[in-house]
Amino acid sequence: MIVDILLWANYFLILVFGFSTVYIFVFAVAGLFNFKQKEPKDNKERRFAILVPGYKEDTVVIEVAQEALKQNYPKELFDVIIVADGFQPDTLETLKSLDIRLIVVELEFSTKSRALNAALRALEKDYDVAIVLDADNLMENDFLKKVNTAFAAGNKVVQAHRVAKNMDTAYSILDAVSEEINNHIFRKGHRVMGLSSALIGSAMAFDYEYFYTMMEKVEVVGGFDKEIEVLTLQKKIPIEYLPNAFVYDEKVPNAKVFSDQRRRWLSAQLHFFGKSFIPATKALFLKGNIDLFDKAVQFILIPRILLIGLLTVISAAFFVFAPYVLLLPWLTLLILCILTFLLSIPKYLYNMNTLKALLKIPSGFYHMFLSLLKIKGANKEFIHTKHSYNAFQKKTK
Repeated sequence: MIVDILLWANYFLILVFGFSTVYIFVFAVAGLFNFKQKEPKDNKERRFAILVPGYKEDTVVIEVAQEALKQNYPKELFDVIIVADGFQPDTLETLKSLDIRLIVVELEFSTKSRALNAALRALEKDYDVAIVLDADNLMENDFLKKVNTAFAAGNKVVQAHRVAKNMDTAYSILDAVSEEINNHIFRKGHRVMGLSSALIGSAMAFDYEYFYTMMEKVEVVGGFDKEIEVLTLQKKIPIEYLPNAFVYDEKVPNAKVFSDQRRRWLSAQLHFFGKSFIPATKALFLKGNIDLFDKAVQFILIPRILLIGLLTVISAAFFVFAPYVLLLPWLTLLILCILTFLLSIPKYLYNMNTLKALLKIPSGFYHMFLSLLKIKGANKEFIHTKHSYNAFQKKTK
């Protein structure tokens, strides 16, 4: 009787781990191919609102604002709008001297969505496109041109290609690798398969009128990007991905920041699974909304670092204690998971520094596991990731 229960438990776990593994493997293979983007329908140069909300980002925001002004795009057709929450007086004075728009907000409870909504209420509605950046993000010089082309093709929501600005520690390299794996699987791979790209939370562009209306419904602490995805896909608005439009983003420097960031992401993932899975299933059957259902499915996937860590531990345990026939499915899933990673990491990250950083994966797995134990309430808690001036210098030297 006990043996039967253990066998059924093993089969159930194989099903759970197998689903997460096969899902990401399929899209990793798809990401090896290219997808065709829609052709532009006009030559109009659109007017952009570049929204940069920041909370106590005094160390980087001035340089970010200065860099944002260097876009290879008509100066009269874009505004850099810094949404300042909790900045020092000296920082505000310097920002006022720049050719930007400064909106100072005083929020009782700081969140990105509240800061953006405050900015939108203060702005005129004379923009065509809203771009959302984090306060540490740097756009490549032709970024607005590329986004303008995407909107000329009729897109309403676009995710650009966010890459690492700094790779000076093992954890920042791991974070960079993780981001590129996400880009390959959940953005490029999904577009190749005809599905919407996932959003990240920054380096995003929206039809301005749609963004203004949609943001009125957004009031979350964690999972800002996931809320926007759900609201957008509910309306059957596809999300485009621009693999050649780059925004440079600061990566986490150490284990503590890595753990705090993942804890917030895990909490948001669980929250949105509970909130959206049943409505998304109904929308699939009643309205044929495959995109929304696919997004809800992503919320139940085991996070990748936990997936490969647990598959390794379980496979090792079965190798030592179980017969070969029980080891085989676990070993197969572990190999598929490793192949997924190898297929998804871009060539420029295949170097000795990355190899050395991979030695930190057991530590990352440990901190991710600890995050699970502290996950309760993380989605309702504002966890600020502090950015550094040094990381900014690494990209702009």
